[in-house]
Amino acid sequence: MSELWVERHRPQTVGDIKGQRAVVDRLKAYAEMRSFPHLLLSGPPGTGKTTAAIALTRDVFGENYRMNLLEMNASDERKLESIRTKVKQFAKTAPSPGTSFKVIFLDEADALTPDAQGALRRIMEQNAQTCRFILSCNYSSKIIEPIQSRCAVFRFRPLAEDQVLEMITSVAELEGINLDAEAAVAIAHVSLGDLRKAITSLQVAASLDSNVTRDLVYETTATAPPEELHGYILACKEDGFQPARRRLKELLDRFGLAGTDLVNQMHRELGSTTFLDEAQKLAVTEAMAECDFRMVEGGGEALQLDAMTARICSLIGS
Repeated sequence: MSELWVERHRPQTVGDIKGQRAVVDRLKAYAEMRSFPHLLLSGPPGTGKTTAAIALTRDVFGENYRMNLLEMNASDERKLESIRTKVKQFAKTAPSPGTSFKVIFLDEADALTPDAQGALRRIMEQNAQTCRFILSCNYSSKIIEPIQSRCAVFRFRPLAEDQVLEMITSVAELEGINLDAEAAVAIAHVSLGDLRKAITSLQVAASLDSNVTRDLVYETTATAPPEELHGYILACKEDGFQPARRRLKELLDRFGLAGTDLVNQMHRELGSTTFLDEAQKLAVTEAMAECDFRMVEGGGEALQLDAMTARICSLIGS
C-alpha cells in the first residue's frame, strides 16, 4: 500500500504539501514565476523532498510535465558514466515547444561519487539556460561545494507528530482501516517524522488485522513501547541485576529487537523518565553510548547488553 498510496495520492501542486511551510512558501513563489534556479533539497527521508520536486515541476509545466522531466535515482546510477551519457544527453536536447527549459531530478544525489559530481557540476554550468537541476539528498555535506554554490538550498525538517497523525488518520479512512486513536499516536511516535515509514507501519499492521491497535503497531514495527523501556530502567534501579537482565531478555524476545535498536530506543525514551535525576540520566547515557560503540565494533550482543545492565544497576541502583 505505501508506495502505491503515496504515488496515487501525491500532492498535485506545491500548495498541497503538508508541513514544511517555510520551504513551501519559497517553492510557491517559483511556481508562480514559472521558473526556478538549480535546487538542492536536503533533509531526512520521508519528509517530502521528492514530492516537492514533482509538484513544483507539475506547477511549472502543467499536466504534460513528464515530457520535460528526467527523473533518476542517483544511488542506482551513481557512476561517472551515467552522468556523462544519460544526464548529458538529456541536458543537451531542446525543451518541449512552448517551454524555455527542462528539468533533471536526481534523487539521493549524495550517493554520487566525487568524480560524477565533478562532471555534473560542469553540465550544470554549461546548460544553465535550457536545463534546471533539482538534487535531493539526506546529507548536503556529501555534495561538493561547487554544486552547492550553484543551487538554491532548501532544508526539510522531520514532520511534527501532529502532522504525521493527521496524514495517518487520513490514509486509514481512505483505505477503510479501523485505526485506534492510541494506535495512530503510536505510529506517529515510531515514525520519527518520516511519513513514508509511518505509512509503511500502518500497512504492515493492517495486513495482519484491519482493526489496528497500539499493541499491534509496536509488535509489527520492532519497537518497544515507552513503558516497557521505562520498566527495564526501573528494574535496574530497584530490583537489581538478575531481574533487570530477565526484563531485558523478555524485551528482546517479545519485540524482536536487535541490541543497537534497544539502545537507540532507550536513548530516545530516557529523557521522559521521571524516576531518575539529571545526574543519573547522564550516567545512564554514557553507559548506553559505550555499549552501542562496542556492539558496532563487533562485540558480542548478549555480553555487551548484560554489561550495560550491570553498569546501569551499579550507577542508579538503590
